[in-house]
Amino acid sequence: MSVPEKRAVPSLLHVDSILAHLQGRAALSEVCRFLQAEFAHYPWIGVYRRDGDTLVLEAWEGAAPTEHTRIPVTRGICGQAVRENRTVIVDDVSASPEYLACFLSTRSEIVVPVRAAGTVLGEIDIDGTTVKAFDASDRSFLERVAEKIAPAVERAGSEPAPPPA
Repeated sequence: MSVPEKRAVPSLLHVDSILAHLQGRAALSEVCRFLQAEFAHYPWIGVYRRDGDTLVLEAWEGAAPTEHTRIPVTRGICGQAVRENRTVIVDDVSASPEYLACFLSTRSEIVVPVRAAGTVLGEIDIDGTTVKAFDASDRSFLERVAEKIAPAVERAGSEPAPPPA
């Protein structure tokens, strides 16, 4: 799967529109909903905010919630992306010792850091249901999305915690 530039540009404009109308956690939730609906190979998408040495799930969209609502940065692909301050694409999660299992259907994963002034604020985490679901076009597109949502990730950290589900 991939994100061709002819789809990336209008999608980025839509993300801009969301961010112009919503802030913080509400904006992140709507961006997750949009991306999951727009790209079939993004069946589960979450945005985590870094809180010290822990990643906190702020928004997600998919068929089911994840049990991983708080992830130490010392664990998993999500932690690896923070520790190495880089996008991590795992073509086959069954071959990755770093992978923290969430869903039986997950076969691949991409994790993209969200940064401000070079500091990792959080990340976009997407699980794919096929091996090699993500490529360089996904990386490029999602890195641009990550730049755009950085202020919303920062703001989510100052909002009251959502009520337990």
